[in-house]
Amino acid sequence: MTLAVIAVGLLAGVLGAILGLGGGVVVVPALEFVLPLFGRDITISQAVAVSQIGVLAVGLSGAASYLQQGLVRARTGYLLSPYTILGGAVGSFLGLVLPARAVATVFAGLLLYSAYTLLRGLRRVEVERPPSRLVPPAMAFAGVMSGLLGIGGGTVQVPVLNLLAGVPIRQAIATSTFIMGLTAVGNALVYHAGGLLDLPLAAGVALGVLVGARAGAGLQRRIPAAQLKVFFSVLLVFTAGQLLWKYWG
Repeated sequence: MTLAVIAVGLLAGVLGAILGLGGGVVVVPALEFVLPLFGRDITISQAVAVSQIGVLAVGLSGAASYLQQGLVRARTGYLLSPYTILGGAVGSFLGLVLPARAVATVFAGLLLYSAYTLLRGLRRVEVERPPSRLVPPAMAFAGVMSGLLGIGGGTVQVPVLNLLAGVPIRQAIATSTFIMGLTAVGNALVYHAGGLLDLPLAAGVALGVLVGARAGAGLQRRIPAAQLKVFFSVLLVFTAGQLLWKYWG
């Protein structure tokens, strides 16, 4: 089972760094579907708690690579991270008290909406645009979703930074990765205090994520921006379908 957990983290790290979504979109459903094959049942809230450590690992490893490449908007990240950190604390508390079906349904709905927003903006020119006033509340919402769903917030942050803040997609992904690492620290502490964080399981996921995130950050430079958006959207729709089938099928 240990190798399977590390493999989940590896895949999450590669995709998370390439797409700027923290890997939680892979870790949460993968743990729910993979671990029962090894005789280990896990609730979605426990998977979200473990995912927070994976998000932290992606943030640390992926952001370090993006900083070396000069893609991170550090000033933007520092200005917006307080909104995501506060939202993350609220979302983590909700993750402790909401029923599993509610969390899974919100997760699926968020993934579908994020896919729609990215595809809708697919043909937009990748040039600088003045930021919208909706950016701060949207980033706070991203924090809530990161704490509640263990997805790093990138599924909201990347579209917000790209479509509302006017940051080109590659820099939006890099900056989102930078922000999500800061947010995940507080989220993980809340889940640990709530008794849902399985540290040995989280360590296995984090190990795979650390290796995968470094590789993913290097691969991201070689993929055209339009293909990044399409691939990101397809992954979100597929994951949403998996969750809805499990909890409502």
